[in-house]
Amino acid sequence: MAQLLVLEDEPALARLVVDALTRVGYAATACADGRAGLRACQQHPPDLLLVDVMLPGLDGFAVVRALRQTLPGLPVLFLTARSAPADVVQGFEAGGNDYLKKPFSLDELLVRVRELLRRQPPAPAALGECLALGQFEFSPRRQELRRGESVVGLSARESELLLLLVQYRNGVLDRRAALRQLWGDDSFFAARSMDVYISRLRKLLRPDPTLEILNVRGVGYKLIT
Repeated sequence: MAQLLVLEDEPALARLVVDALTRVGYAATACADGRAGLRACQQHPPDLLLVDVMLPGLDGFAVVRALRQTLPGLPVLFLTARSAPADVVQGFEAGGNDYLKKPFSLDELLVRVRELLRRQPPAPAALGECLALGQFEFSPRRQELRRGESVVGLSARESELLLLLVQYRNGVLDRRAALRQLWGDDSFFAARSMDVYISRLRKLLRPDPTLEILNVRGVGYKLIT
């Protein structure tokens, strides 16, 4: 059962959203404060975060920017009345995956939630974990890739991208979603930059023949393990 957290300071709307999510089978809870919501996500990462922009304690943009440091794969859906183009852009730049303007229908909300969960990996891994990857051990926190006695240091962007690939292992990492999450946009220049990093990661993983990063034409990348 997917675990969802709703950060919303309007009690009536929070109850309405939680009830709608619960009725269709999700485990949903609500929090009305930005700082408390950030702590809750860090301690027990949900499968998806629904977050209002205007929150007491810490606004939604700041919450998501902070979470992207440790939970780069966490799906985020902004729910907000701030619908100016600049606000929408800021939401994606902060690390949001989707942006739903208030007022919204519950049917549309459920469709957006279902689509985000379909595209995203199950539970995002925290940066403190050491992850097994074929013959390698990958430490996102230390930004290291170890194979036996050999240790390779990774750049921050290489580490972030590899973590996303690992979280989607044997599934497809959506190219546009990854670009928006890590680069802040899905422009041509950002896409070319991602291609360079994918090439670097392929070279680093080449010593293990059981690992392969495939291009899924028109969709994204797939890490085969």
